[in-house]
Amino acid sequence: MQSTRRNLLKSAAVLALPGRFARAANPPSPVILKLGNYMAEAGGRALPEDVVEKTKHHILDTLAAMVSGAELPPGKVALAMAKAHTGEKTATVVGSNLLCGPIEAAMVNGMLAHSDETDDSHAPSQSHPGCSIVPATLAASEQFGTGGTRMLRAVALGYDVGTRVTMTLGGLGYQMATHHSSHSIAGDFGSAAAAGCIAGLNPQQMRWILDYAAQQAAGIAAWQRDTEHIEKSLVFAGWPARNGVSAALLIQLGGTGVDDIMAGSDNFLMAFNPKSNPEGLIDKLGERYEVTRTNIKKWTVGSPIQAPLDALEAIRKKHPFEADQVQKVVVRMGTNDANTVNNREMPDISLQHMVAVMLLDKTASFAAAHDKPRMQDAAVLRQRAKVQLTADEALDKLHPARVSIVEVTLADGSKLSERVEAVRGTAQNPMTREEVVSKARDLMSPLLGSDKSANLIQTVLALESVRDVGELRPLLQRG
Repeated sequence: MQSTRRNLLKSAAVLALPGRFARAANPPSPVILKLGNYMAEAGGRALPEDVVEKTKHHILDTLAAMVSGAELPPGKVALAMAKAHTGEKTATVVGSNLLCGPIEAAMVNGMLAHSDETDDSHAPSQSHPGCSIVPATLAASEQFGTGGTRMLRAVALGYDVGTRVTMTLGGLGYQMATHHSSHSIAGDFGSAAAAGCIAGLNPQQMRWILDYAAQQAAGIAAWQRDTEHIEKSLVFAGWPARNGVSAALLIQLGGTGVDDIMAGSDNFLMAFNPKSNPEGLIDKLGERYEVTRTNIKKWTVGSPIQAPLDALEAIRKKHPFEADQVQKVVVRMGTNDANTVNNREMPDISLQHMVAVMLLDKTASFAAAHDKPRMQDAAVLRQRAKVQLTADEALDKLHPARVSIVEVTLADGSKLSERVEAVRGTAQNPMTREEVVSKARDLMSPLLGSDKSANLIQTVLALESVRDVGELRPLLQRG
């Protein structure tokens, strides 16, 4: 009986194989052909001037996030990892004097870039592209001796590919419905595309790197319960950057894969969201550059807190007041954003704490946003008790715009209010080059010194003239 059953199962398996292999042998779909060709041609394709400028802003902003992250808990863990694994000395570990292999460097620098809430964000895709794509591109560029122009094009490509994947899946709605981390998935595909561009992969190899990215796509939204930001730095940045570089290196050395992971049996979209339309992967590709729709944070705090701080700054400019004159502050925001920042343990992700700091300091500096002991300061707690957070479902309908309404009631009964529709630093209200430079300088100077920071800023803003990205190393490292 058992022998007969085994024979039947074996026969069934054999009968099933030809059909399965036949499906696997189907030619690549028009979508994947267009996407793979676009990716393979990116290294040699000039970008519009405004896209080049915006890409420089995001590279600089992400490098500044790496440098400032070196002193924070996730950064310290990442640097300890780099120090313990310094066998191959190919790639720069930012904010240190360490060198290691490109895979390890990508992961460590990714963790540095998302050690806190300093890095950029792309609202339509529910992702933080720069914190994984820039570290992956930097490590791959050092591995292959790439110049600045190709690095710029690779980074822009990473933003275009990674964000389109999670927009195709459904962005924020997808993450909320499935509990998958859209941030991790977008970073995974974006880092792979950028690293593949640096490695000079051909169209078929680019289709394979999408396959490798799909096989490594992971992450669940439980990162929201991480109170130390270390797991979050890995999910958003460290692992996606590592995955992208390792995939590029394997394929460049002869690795092969599935020719079309977005169509056919057991494909990526079928596994992650069967309702997805694959056309989203190439929607306005080459016309709409996603780096130009990516936000740079003016304030080094969680994205939902940006608008309330903007509103408080605007109110104070119109009607100056002191903290002790405030009776109450009511902040209204969307329900998901409110849940993310409501009385969190980390200062830079706690709405109530950061509003209290803003009332006292009249600004919200990087140092203040990361001063955890100050969360117990009596003066801060007095102001924090005045802050009320209200979740407003009507504002949910405006997503991905993070609209907030702030109303300040003073001791004399007067009410001051401000509604912020477009946060400073978003695509709708972008920061100037000077503002981006000012933020980068403030983040990097305490660790690198003012002269080295100034040289790094100048070099990144003229990145197309850099013949070898390795020239950035002495500017990114501490002695």
